[in-house]
Amino acid sequence: MKLTLAEYRKKVLGCWMGKNIGGTLGGPFEGHQGMVDIDFYTHDITGDPLPNDDLDLQLVWLHGLEKYGKQLNASILGELWHNYITADWVEYGAGKNNMRMGIVPPLSGYTNNVFRDSNGAWIRSEIWACIAPGNPEIAVRYAYEDAIVDHSHEGMYAEVFCAAMQSAAFAESDLEKLIHIGLSYIPADCGVAKGVKIALESYIMGDTWQEARMKVLTAVPGSFLYTDRAHDGFVKDVPVGPTGWDAPGNIGIVVIGLLFGKGDLGESICIATRCGEDTDCTAGTVGSIFGIIHGIDAIPEKWIAPIGRNIVTLCLNKTDWTCWYPQTVDELTERVLKVAPQILGSHICDYVNATNGYDVNMKEGQDLFCRPVRQRQNDNWYWHDFADLLKQSPFAVRQDFVIFNTVLDYGDGAYIREGEAKTFKLRIENNLRRQQWLNVKWHLPTGFTVAQGAHTSVCMEAYHAGNIGWIELEFTVTGTELNAPRYDLLVEISSNGRHTKGIIPIVLINGGN
Repeated sequence: MKLTLAEYRKKVLGCWMGKNIGGTLGGPFEGHQGMVDIDFYTHDITGDPLPNDDLDLQLVWLHGLEKYGKQLNASILGELWHNYITADWVEYGAGKNNMRMGIVPPLSGYTNNVFRDSNGAWIRSEIWACIAPGNPEIAVRYAYEDAIVDHSHEGMYAEVFCAAMQSAAFAESDLEKLIHIGLSYIPADCGVAKGVKIALESYIMGDTWQEARMKVLTAVPGSFLYTDRAHDGFVKDVPVGPTGWDAPGNIGIVVIGLLFGKGDLGESICIATRCGEDTDCTAGTVGSIFGIIHGIDAIPEKWIAPIGRNIVTLCLNKTDWTCWYPQTVDELTERVLKVAPQILGSHICDYVNATNGYDVNMKEGQDLFCRPVRQRQNDNWYWHDFADLLKQSPFAVRQDFVIFNTVLDYGDGAYIREGEAKTFKLRIENNLRRQQWLNVKWHLPTGFTVAQGAHTSVCMEAYHAGNIGWIELEFTVTGTELNAPRYDLLVEISSNGRHTKGIIPIVLINGGN
């Protein structure tokens, strides 16, 4: 299925306009406990949308795509957080605080982060869908890299679910199919999947949206902003869940808004807002999905005119002139259309001519669902399943080098305790169509030992003639007389006859006794 550039433009513009509309509608009710009576904007209309971090962060991700292209990953996104994003609240602050300590993604999203299952990741998924329309297997990989910087588990599953739905929405308009496509990319037994399934089942059974809301928030209860506001007289009409476990219920509300709105933008975003909780996020995501499916021409002027087409930011560092932020949804759209071919590649973007630009080759039908993908590496074909990535522990740090890639699994996190052995698993994958003799050297602080020896040599096969081109090594590290708060270790990997060296930094926090 081909998407023309003209239609692509309308859908991307519809996405950003819908995001601004929904976020502005829901903004004044963020954190409201109970249902909201609303059918239009309630703020003082000035001709501009309300500022919203949901869109802010995606302007920074656009800059990252323009500068780094396909190389953009969690490590680079983490640096962009430090450079351009001023917000330090809840999960944003936990992720940044961890990275300042040297704790890298995905450990940064998990460690000491009670809000790792909350809403800060899935609200910024649209950019990945917009640069990979109709190709959700690409969108979810960037969504995963984004989410693990400051989230884990439910927070990450929620962004993957949204990115898959939004990417597929460029090619598929049936909401129930889109929901099932999104579910196919996340674990069937996770909280987000439970919230989504309950919302969908309630709709199919003929419940009202109020009944669906009650079922969802009873089955997957959160506590969004409730603990901060309970002393001010806020009363929840649904159970209170664990602090920070907010993504499952709010994603359920997104599904409620989409289904019960029955294809009407105003009704869809109003229902999402009426459900309460994280209203700017739920209504904004509902609006963006509507905009992708139907395009900018289907968004009524009554919703556009009061807020215009400007982008009003909330938490961006505007003193750093190395990053230029789009000022309007139109400018944002054009920059997305310009960067997309760099990400998609020539096999997905077909150049037409100087006037019409390019078409995008989109998946359709069953090909939009998560399934093992046949990929090519060094003239060899192999099958890869996105679900395998989600099964990795939140402590598995991936680094890509020229002639090999590595995944270092910290086992049980970034902490070490005096005298206790800590096990690391190091997976090395061959990027060459030939064997390699690898030398693995540990650089350890005083008082540390590695049971297998600080120097190891091992032969790695290539992906060829049925051989598996990767190896997995296990190392046991022990520290004695630990008297510093943190320790820096290095693993150095070299290949005989090659100048490339892979340097893997490791930060361990003294966990005491």
